[in-house]
Amino acid sequence: MEITRLVARRSTCLRRHVGAVMVKDKNILATGYNGAPSGVAHCLDVGCLRERMAVQSGERHELCRGLHAEQNAIIQAAKHGTNINGATLYCTTMPCAICSKMLINAGILRIVYEEGYPDPLSEEMIAEAGIETVRFAGTDTEARGER
Repeated sequence: MEITRLVARRSTCLRRHVGAVMVKDKNILATGYNGAPSGVAHCLDVGCLRERMAVQSGERHELCRGLHAEQNAIIQAAKHGTNINGATLYCTTMPCAICSKMLINAGILRIVYEEGYPDPLSEEMIAEAGIETVRFAGTDTEARGER
């Protein structure tokens, strides 16, 4: 999780810094953080559309310049031809419903997250898909399982 937090520091989002790391067989496959696509102005530069529109966290994901950390990790793996089927996602935040759908179809088997996210549909779909979820328990190395 420490690496995930380090990746999150690269975020260009004004509201939340999220980092994601894909791991398989004790190898880091891909990383991602939330921010605008390559070559597009970041919210740090042009301001936050969601703030201007008073959009609540967990709602209207399409009203944002940025990609989520999980999306960027999946894209990074695809761009470099890295197979993430069967991998574990470590993420500073529980994935939203959009990211959850992508993770399910990418074959992610386990999600370890630190902070919850207000998206009941995400939790429902992840559970239905049989993906193990583990909430990281803090600064120690112990994690407790949650579904």
